[in-house]
Amino acid sequence: MTAYTLGSLLYEGKAKRVYATDQNDLVAVEYKDDATAFNALKKAQLAGKGELNCQISARLFELLERDGIPTHYRALQEPNWMLVRPIRIVPVEVVIRNIAFGSLCKQMPIEPGTPLDPPLLDLYYKDDAYGDPLLTDARLERLGLLTPEQRQELERLAGAVNTSLLRFFAGIGLQLVDFKIELGFSSDGALVVADEISPDTCRLWDLQVSDASDRILDKDRFRQDLGGVVEAYGEVLKRVQGACPQPRSGR
Repeated sequence: MTAYTLGSLLYEGKAKRVYATDQNDLVAVEYKDDATAFNALKKAQLAGKGELNCQISARLFELLERDGIPTHYRALQEPNWMLVRPIRIVPVEVVIRNIAFGSLCKQMPIEPGTPLDPPLLDLYYKDDAYGDPLLTDARLERLGLLTPEQRQELERLAGAVNTSLLRFFAGIGLQLVDFKIELGFSSDGALVVADEISPDTCRLWDLQVSDASDRILDKDRFRQDLGGVVEAYGEVLKRVQGACPQPRSGR
C-alpha cells in the first residue's frame, strides 16, 4: 500500500468516521467507541469497542475475499483505522436471519430460537428519520433504489456472505443467529460488501453456553443492559484471531 495523506471528514455515522485521502481510490475509516441502540435513543461510550470492531471486521472482510466475495476493504491501518475503496452506498440495509429472534418474533408469530430454513432475507430502507422501514417489493420499486438485476446481485452476495460466515463462526464455536450488511457500488460499477462485520452488526451466541444471557457475545449485551460488552467483543476477536491470518497492513 502506497503512502497517503489524510484529508477532510467526509461522513460521520453512529460508529465510524470516514475521511478522504490524497488518493482518489482510497478513503480512511475510523472506528469509534460510541455504542448506540434503538436508532440512537440509547447511547454510551465503551472504551476499546472501536478497535475491537475494526480488528474483527478486517479479518472477516479478508475471509470473504478468500471466498470470492468482493468488498470495499483494502487494509488495516491502525488498531481502529481501516483503509477502504470509496463506494456509493445503497441505502438498503440487508438483514439475513438464520434463527428467529429479536424484532422478528415481535412482528410475526414465530417462537424465539426457531431455525429458519431457508434463511430469511429482509431489506430495509436505511434512513433513521423514517425508522428504517421494511421494504416491500412495491416500495423498493417506487423508491427506484435498485434495478431488478442489481437487486438480484445484492441478494446473491448476501446469501454468499451468510454461507461464508455461518461456516466460519461454527468453526470457532459461535452461532450466527442473524446479521445486517450494507453494500455499495465501486467506481467501476461493481456491487461490493461494505461498512463493517462485527458484533455490532451480527447476533452471535456461544455454542458452548446454554444460559440465554451468558451466551450472548454481541450488541444485545448493550441493548439488554447485560454488561460485559467489551469483554464479549474481546472474546469474539480472540476466536477470530485464532482462525484467521494477520490482516494485511496499510502502513
